[in-house]
Amino acid sequence: MKHIEAVIRPFKLDEVKEKLASIGIKGMTVEEVRGFGRQRGHTEIYRGAEYTVDFVSKVKIELVVEDAMAPALVAAIREAAYTGEVGDGKIFIMDMGDAVRIRTGETGGNAI
Repeated sequence: MKHIEAVIRPFKLDEVKEKLASIGIKGMTVEEVRGFGRQRGHTEIYRGAEYTVDFVSKVKIELVVEDAMAPALVAAIREAAYTGEVGDGKIFIMDMGDAVRIRTGETGGNAI
């Protein structure tokens, strides 16, 4: 199994969700997060005063899928989240040890 984390632009969430649904993904966890990378924040003007916004708002999506599904999942996220601009985000792919469904005790692929 693979644990996939994707950090994307907030306005791309619906497109990513629809794309993932179209390839058979039935569930995901979504968090609103803030951070910076190469984008490095930006400056804004409020009531005539300029200030720097160090952290940029993003959305983090987390999914656990069978190994065979991971390449299609990553491709779907890349396609749906792409704008071509700095700050499109990142996708992290990690090996998953095991999963357990609390209600039934199922493990592995049956738990996801």
